Amino acid sequence: MAKPTLLIVDDEPSSLELLEGYLRDKGFHVACAVTGTECIDKARSLQPDVVILDVRLPDRSGLEILKELRKGENPPYVIIITAFHDMGTTIQAIRSGAFEYIPKPIDVDELEDAIQRALELSRMRRRQAPAGRPRDQEFKKGEIIGKTREMNEIFKTIGVLSANRVNVLIEGETGTGKELVARAIHSHSAWKDQPFVAINCSAIVENLLESELFGHEKGAFTGAVSSKKGMFEIAEAGTLFLDEVGEIPVELQAKLLRVLQEKEFLRVGGEKPLQLKARIIAATNRNLRSMVRKGAFREDLFYRLSVATVRIPPLRDRQADIPMIVDYLLKRIGTELQHRIEGVEEAAMQRMIRYSWPGNVRELENILTRAAILTKGNLITDAVTAPLLNKTHPGKGTDEPPKAPENQPAESERERILRVLNEVHWHYGKACEQLGISRPTLSRRMKLYGIESKSRRGRSS
Repeated sequence: MAKPTLLIVDDEPSSLELLEGYLRDKGFHVACAVTGTECIDKARSLQPDVVILDVRLPDRSGLEILKELRKGENPPYVIIITAFHDMGTTIQAIRSGAFEYIPKPIDVDELEDAIQRALELSRMRRRQAPAGRPRDQEFKKGEIIGKTREMNEIFKTIGVLSANRVNVLIEGETGTGKELVARAIHSHSAWKDQPFVAINCSAIVENLLESELFGHEKGAFTGAVSSKKGMFEIAEAGTLFLDEVGEIPVELQAKLLRVLQEKEFLRVGGEKPLQLKARIIAATNRNLRSMVRKGAFREDLFYRLSVATVRIPPLRDRQADIPMIVDYLLKRIGTELQHRIEGVEEAAMQRMIRYSWPGNVRELENILTRAAILTKGNLITDAVTAPLLNKTHPGKGTDEPPKAPENQPAESERERILRVLNEVHWHYGKACEQLGISRPTLSRRMKLYGIESKSRRGRSS
């Protein structure tokens, strides 16, 4: 196995000699340069794995050399060293693609650690090179990623449903990608040029939800200063996606049922019936069958919505898909952050595969984004991801997947809500964040389970 090649660029002979001797003793093939021009020439001829580059050189700035070295298909990883470190230079170096930035006097342990991380990334890049298509062309925006049997069945179901106009109910935990499935059904159908309109039924105040869905006429209620189209009209002959449909109040469920039965509706305060042309795709992270048994969701509406059903498995049940999803998300995150991440260290990937992901793909994206922000170079390491996962769900093991709250008995969910409220000292914003629900949803579930607000509890005691 060939020794990794390092190129050291420094115009101080003593520093150059010390580094060269130390790194040779560590088993590396080492070349040296004292000017920017010599650095470029040797980089072209030797194709080093890592360049250790001083910022101040006699002929050119190290930052200029850095930009030139980073051009091309497989540029070397560059570790910047300097005795004249400051905030502006550090920021500019990292933005220009430096893998690491180490001040003088050099901590050799820190330098060796940076070199090993760069070499690991270099090995990963070589392993990925023969795969065929360039990485940037592997996935399209909005694509559903997966190769497991469960996901393949979902892909086939999308193909069937895109050929017809039946109502669809998509079931799955929070963060599994229910809207992506709905959009895929729409975008592969003959009606793809018609609007796709999404509404989160839990994010709108209860007394405004009817107006949002059906629209309203001028003067229909206080504040209705003009007529307004509702989502049913805006969707035209396309798709209306009702996210978190289980949060629709019982009173409004009856009106929605009538719309689905009669294929027409009235604006709030209106008298002229309007035709329903849109297809309805609903989604829920709750167990609607259980809600039907408890009287919290109309049975006839449930059957109208679930002519066809798609169930999306949680991420913990399709661990084989995690590396593909990570690869896809890193490209999107890199574009948004303007920070290209080449990959994830093997130990970090294995940790993510073992993790239970209660927040599913949405949580995975959040963790990867935070890890990318904290990563100095182009490789996300286990040292970065481990604290993020432990901090997100402290005390939770990675082997036993947690039960989703929507699939638990109502009493268990009541206890969970109470526990979280007590943990955050009844701060509703923090409770919603931990529970993964909106403020209106929390209010409705507290009312459903008979949980009084802290202020009312205090007045009654």
